[in-house]
Amino acid sequence: MHQEKRAKATEKRLINCTTVDVNQLMPLKYNWAWEHYLNGCANHWMPTEVPMAKDIEIWKSNQLSEAERLLIMRNLGFFSTAESLVANNITLAIYKYVTNPECRQYLLRQAFEEAIHTHTFHYIVESLALDEGEIFNMYNEIPAIHEKDAFEMKLTEAVLAEDFTTKTQEGAQKFLENMIGFYIIMEGIFFYSGFAMILSLHRQNKMTGIGEQFQYILRDETIHLNFGIDLINGIKEENPDLWSPTFQTYIVDKVREAVELEIRYAENCLPKGILGLTAPMFREYTQYIADRRLERIGLKTQYGSKNPFPWMSETIDLGKEKNFFETRVTEYQSSASLTW
Repeated sequence: MHQEKRAKATEKRLINCTTVDVNQLMPLKYNWAWEHYLNGCANHWMPTEVPMAKDIEIWKSNQLSEAERLLIMRNLGFFSTAESLVANNITLAIYKYVTNPECRQYLLRQAFEEAIHTHTFHYIVESLALDEGEIFNMYNEIPAIHEKDAFEMKLTEAVLAEDFTTKTQEGAQKFLENMIGFYIIMEGIFFYSGFAMILSLHRQNKMTGIGEQFQYILRDETIHLNFGIDLINGIKEENPDLWSPTFQTYIVDKVREAVELEIRYAENCLPKGILGLTAPMFREYTQYIADRRLERIGLKTQYGSKNPFPWMSETIDLGKEKNFFETRVTEYQSSASLTW
């Protein structure tokens, strides 16, 4: 009986599994997926737990410059739609083709966290009495935001096609491209300029309610990124023919394209710069982040840039996570913590 269960566990695959019932969670084969699920649960939070009274007072006062107000508005405009794009991709694309149940368990948790993040931006907009139509329609009206969203939606569009399948090499590579596009690029690169901008204000004791919520979101995104990297690397290991030199070159080109989109977004958010932040600094930062992401999936670094914001690792630490750029999270919120 135990040997039969072990055999079934070894038959599990991350994609294209036809020999095991996809709902058969136990016995676990990919323990990393279950660990990410437990860690996500341990980090649960809700935006309404964060008081916004001080932020409301500052927003209504003259304490913020026009440049700082623009930065906040642009970030709310991007994140308010970006989180929903990630949620749509999980539920409509990735979940369908990842056949492993422990990975699906984590994807369900991540989808809920994306809903919390979308809730967060609604909560912020509502608290500050901002024009909801202006914020949530920026993806249509601001080219630098639209270009990033369009980049990601193109990836989902291909996987949502009626005749799409991962059972061909072309289809499996397209699916792998989708996951790299969302985990490595969207959550691993596109989100990080905004995090640095808002947390820079937080360091100056400005808009600390928004800053605290961004810290919580970043904590979630770190686990999303680590799960995605494990999933991508697991699919590569099980399907080595997908990771051809041609495909690797294609992925590097996609990352480089994304870096330029992110730099244009940073320039749009910071046309003149503010205290401690200028658009050129974000070129260095985005390139630095991109190199770290490429390394994690076994690709060569492209830029060799240094991190112009060394304070980021301390600001986002919260006393529970370590080194958001290169390693897995090693400390968590509750006593159910796991270490590697």
